[in-house]
Amino acid sequence: MTDEQISIFYNSIKESITELEKSIIHLEEKCKPIEPSISLGRLTRMEALGEKGINEAILSQNRVRLDKLKSSQQRIIEGTYGKCLQCGKDISEGRLKAVPEAMVCIPCKEKKS
Repeated sequence: MTDEQISIFYNSIKESITELEKSIIHLEEKCKPIEPSISLGRLTRMEALGEKGINEAILSQNRVRLDKLKSSQQRIIEGTYGKCLQCGKDISEGRLKAVPEAMVCIPCKEKKS
């Protein structure tokens, strides 16, 4: 990969990290406990609890992706970004564009599945 391609990926990952961090802050607010003292109807309370559960799942996924993106950012700094962690070959540019936090190439990913 060229230095220009690495720079593009680095900036893209940096933007994604910023967006995820903002999203996580927002979701943490939505995942606060629903106090029983708040007057809600029975169905409204159930809907609020259901929505809270969905938001917690999204929050968890966002935290995992944030960790992976930060790891990718670190691999760029170390000069190992774009190399498959299993076979050591280059990960295709198309895969990295679709999944910038990818750590394995498609053939190794398919073997694992």
